[in-house]
Amino acid sequence: MRGRRIVSILLAVLIAGCASTPAAPWQSLADTAQWRSVGASTLDPRWQVSDGELALTVAGGGDIISVGTYGDFELEFEWRLPAGGNSGLFYRAVDASPVWARAVEYQLLDDREAEDRIVPSHRAGAAYDLVAPARDMLRTTDDYNHARIVACGPRVEHWLNGVRVAVYDTGSEDWRQRVAASKFAGQADFAMARRGHLALQDHGNVVYVRGMRIRALGPDCRPASL
Repeated sequence: MRGRRIVSILLAVLIAGCASTPAAPWQSLADTAQWRSVGASTLDPRWQVSDGELALTVAGGGDIISVGTYGDFELEFEWRLPAGGNSGLFYRAVDASPVWARAVEYQLLDDREAEDRIVPSHRAGAAYDLVAPARDMLRTTDDYNHARIVACGPRVEHWLNGVRVAVYDTGSEDWRQRVAASKFAGQADFAMARRGHLALQDHGNVVYVRGMRIRALGPDCRPASL
């Protein structure tokens, strides 16, 4: 009987310890020290941060990547483009140009006026040229949009303004068929990395990103423990 009581006490202590283990904290990416130009050690000065907002202030600054790399993660940020604007957020990216040839893009687009709006899989929130957004959740160009990306193993979700608009699994036959029918069909390394940089695109216009933060996920797709 005594032995059972000891086991029960130890089990309770173990459960309590697991329950109190803090989740990995959010890491802010709203700092120029967290970014650099692709293939470089510094950040082009046309990319600037002011009051927590990272912005390409003048086109021509080139694509930039995060200093850190991320595997399974949850990412959140707010973004805004001018009328007709186009940009993108890449993830699990390689530090090599062009970034788009190896990494999936969360499309940032003004679906009302941008030329790329004609193709459904090129609209805001899409996995660019692969998975079209299920719903039109885009706000006006005067407002910020909230983006969320959840990447756990081969499964990735794109969220836009509180709604999941795209989901895919890189291990599925559906995904293989989508890639084969896309602009990435000839890119042998496309979406193969399970860990990599984030990247922001210079597509020829200004872009504003604020409140960007990221945290690691565990194998169960929940926030990893410290």
